[in-house]
Amino acid sequence: MDASPDKLNLYLSHRSALVDYAAPIVGCRSRAEDVVQEAWLRFNGRDQPNLSINNPVGYLYRIVRNLALDLTRSMATEKRQPDSDAVLAELPSGAASPEQETASCDELQQVMEALTQLPERTRIAFEMHRLGGYTLQQVATAMGISLGLTHQLVHQALSYCAARLERDHD
Repeated sequence: MDASPDKLNLYLSHRSALVDYAAPIVGCRSRAEDVVQEAWLRFNGRDQPNLSINNPVGYLYRIVRNLALDLTRSMATEKRQPDSDAVLAELPSGAASPEQETASCDELQQVMEALTQLPERTRIAFEMHRLGGYTLQQVATAMGISLGLTHQLVHQALSYCAARLERDHD
């Protein structure tokens, strides 16, 4: 499958920022490189002419974020202490009740829906800072915007999500 020049140029111009975005999530620059490479393969393999991408950079960041989170989750389940069963047996149960678990899932779903309603630039700034672990300065540099605007975008996203949760709980 050949890469279109536009897709390849887009990828190459954002590759370094994508690796920087994934590294804090996966905890290692080499794993971040792997995530970005996999994201490129998925992005390049998406040849469906009837589905257009309004913001290809945002789409690429979303692929990277999803793959990085998937890798982090899989690594967490693979890490096990040799005597973990004995340690767990001695610990008091901290498991949430089914009601608490359902409420948490509902809140997470509400936040995810709220994020999809944000303008693309606001959502990316929020995700990079709050989910990706980037400093505001790193987000500003990666997005090519001022530090003040970055702070404003993250604050707007956070306020919007909080208001959305509060409104849905009333």
